[in-house]
Amino acid sequence: MTTIDTTKPPATDKAPVQLAPVKRNWGMYAAYVGIALIIVYCLLPFYWMIVTALRRPTDTFSIAPFPAPPSFQNFIDVFNPNNNFGIALFNSVLVAGVVTILTLLIGTFSAYALARLDFRFKNAILGLIIACSMFPGIAMVVPLFKLFIDIGWINTYQALIIPAMSFALPLAVWNLTAFFRQMPAELEEAAMIDGCTQGEAFRRVIIPLAAPGVFTTAIIVFVTAWNEYIIALSMTNKPGYRTATVAVTFFTGTTGRDIPVGTIQAAGVILTVPLLIMVLIFQRRIVAGLTAGGVK
Repeated sequence: MTTIDTTKPPATDKAPVQLAPVKRNWGMYAAYVGIALIIVYCLLPFYWMIVTALRRPTDTFSIAPFPAPPSFQNFIDVFNPNNNFGIALFNSVLVAGVVTILTLLIGTFSAYALARLDFRFKNAILGLIIACSMFPGIAMVVPLFKLFIDIGWINTYQALIIPAMSFALPLAVWNLTAFFRQMPAELEEAAMIDGCTQGEAFRRVIIPLAAPGVFTTAIIVFVTAWNEYIIALSMTNKPGYRTATVAVTFFTGTTGRDIPVGTIQAAGVILTVPLLIMVLIFQRRIVAGLTAGGVK
């Protein structure tokens, strides 16, 4: 009786499989590190602003990374009646909202005309529109101030709204023109074949498809108008018409001479957090508006 030795593996003609060495993608790791550094660089000032706002007034200049213990006294001091910050917040919402609505109404029709109509010097007009947004605000302060004094517009809302539109409207027209150009003209032609007029095709077909681009432009315009400072500072000298960004610079401390750093940082948090929340909530629409074309 023969026995089979099972301790040795059976012979085979196939060579053993050798695993290829894993190559590490150092470029990808370097990109991740770079992105992380950029994020930290951008968020660190905002983090320190929140930490300073949450410190007790006596710990304002502490260098501890966390407030210990946290205090909301600075946020309470922001809404001190002497600061008029509640009225300033209302003014900022009013001015930024009106600027956004008027800019979208004018910019949408202007951009559609520039994208669809063929006329002489169209590209020159587009270049002139975007060039108007490059003028520094400080260069417009003196002539606007003289003009508004002559017509009695100092300490009025229109003195804040119209100059803000001069900065927001070129950006809106340029952005919406590029968006409308991506939309094929066959969409309107098909609607007109079905019996729509040019205006109905624009209202029923183009506007719904352009909603992502219009929404993105609205957010950009609102943020631009919300953060405007130099014109709002120059055209108002009464607390009842100051916007929030201007009102912060007039905060006074307990003695009237010291700088309330913690209160100013708390006001900065109040002004910044709503914008961050809005962008985070609508980030998909913002990305869609910046990248989407007309055909879904």
